[in-house]
Amino acid sequence: MSNTPIELKGSSFTLSVVHLHHAQPEVIRQALEDKIAQAPTFLKHAPVVVNIAALAGPVDWHGLYQAISATGLRVIGVSGCKDAALKQQIDAEGIPLLTEGKEKSVRAPRAKAPEPVIEPVAAPVVKTRLIDTPVRSGQRVWAPGCDLIVTSSVSAGAELIADGNIHVYGMMRGRALAGASGDRDAQIFCTHLAAELVSIAGEYWLSDQIPAEFTGKASRLRLAGGALAIEPLY
Repeated sequence: MSNTPIELKGSSFTLSVVHLHHAQPEVIRQALEDKIAQAPTFLKHAPVVVNIAALAGPVDWHGLYQAISATGLRVIGVSGCKDAALKQQIDAEGIPLLTEGKEKSVRAPRAKAPEPVIEPVAAPVVKTRLIDTPVRSGQRVWAPGCDLIVTSSVSAGAELIADGNIHVYGMMRGRALAGASGDRDAQIFCTHLAAELVSIAGEYWLSDQIPAEFTGKASRLRLAGGALAIEPLY
């Protein structure tokens, strides 16, 4: 046993980044509430980093922070801030200023205010986790830093999360979140697709967004052009 009362160790966690493209707090609050309502298990009370690189001009940070917090999301850091005065304001509220691993291009302003983009932070993927038993409703199986293979069925209300690929060799009725730490090359493979939600690197479909012709079929999901795409597995 160590004699010191604390010990500092490096670690990694799966976090989502909310990219703001609008500075009006009420617009952001409503857009986030709409997102959370679509996938409450995935997003409700989630810890997030807020990226404000795309915001130009004066920013009411306190108003934005209150609007985001009102949705139940937990703001644990801010990235993309280049304005010295705004940095001081954020720091004064006790919120860490973070630097992301790679810079992202700032989108040009749009005529209609876009929704916030929720995108996990990238992390390397290695190894494989294998599950040979059914995944029951209410269970969550997490494969940090690796692929996840389930050789049995996944019930409605169950959740699979992997930083890499997800393979399900049985009926897939629950939620499958591949590339959870931002690996946009991750894919989902199912022999019988009937999922409540599928997600790759933060891009997701709910059950009613999955093309009907793939229901119950062997399917492969991946990102193509930044959006989810699906094709027959065989």
